[in-house]
Amino acid sequence: MGKLEGKVALITGGSSGIGFSTAQLFVAEGAKVVITGRNPENLKKAVDALGTARSIGVASDAADPASAEKAVAAAVEAFGGIDIVFANAGISGSTPLGGTDPSLFKNILDINIAGVFQAASPHLREGGSVILNGSVLAKAGSPGYAAYAASKGAVTSMARVLVSELAPRGIRVNTVVPGATKTPIWGDTAASDFSQKEAYLKRSIPLNRMGEPEELAQTVLFLASNDSSFVNGAEISVDGGSGSSPMGTPLHAQR
Repeated sequence: MGKLEGKVALITGGSSGIGFSTAQLFVAEGAKVVITGRNPENLKKAVDALGTARSIGVASDAADPASAEKAVAAAVEAFGGIDIVFANAGISGSTPLGGTDPSLFKNILDINIAGVFQAASPHLREGGSVILNGSVLAKAGSPGYAAYAASKGAVTSMARVLVSELAPRGIRVNTVVPGATKTPIWGDTAASDFSQKEAYLKRSIPLNRMGEPEELAQTVLFLASNDSSFVNGAEISVDGGSGSSPMGTPLHAQR
């Protein structure tokens, strides 16, 4: 029997990258999944790959409260309720000081903060699990990413409040904190220019490589399952050591 047998999971941004890898793993572990995304074509491809008997896709804009309600309603109608939420949907974007369109800054905050808040549904069944997706960039001070860093810092702070609000119902809230991971956020990971990005990025990771979406999915599975039944309010970094040990990177070793 799988670790999520009989459970229903809502995964926002589940049609590609970390979200899709997590959906695949959840289905393999016995769950039924509802995935959201903005592109209907990509959603259909993802659901076809996951299997229509165990998954549905809902076209949804993470910044729109009505879209969040639509996804929850679809989960309840199709599978009877929700036990797990992985609030994974998010966007990045360069927002340098003095050179940023305010609408872009606001859009990043709307999707990455409000979208996460809306995904952490009050419709969760008792004993459920909420997993939020943070980022090492919340603390890295990376130039040009003020909006993204602020949004991910807000996610980790929000998690602490949700712990307090949901614990009386036996619902746990934890945050997974990815480092540089091979996902479509970097563009086509099979393209030649990605190899140059990867060579640059891995120099700032003590393990000297980028993460794989499947590695993030395994951590999300741990937080979603009873294996983490007494883990609540944790932030688990899946970053190859880049956040904890920046001086242990190949970049510093070459000096």
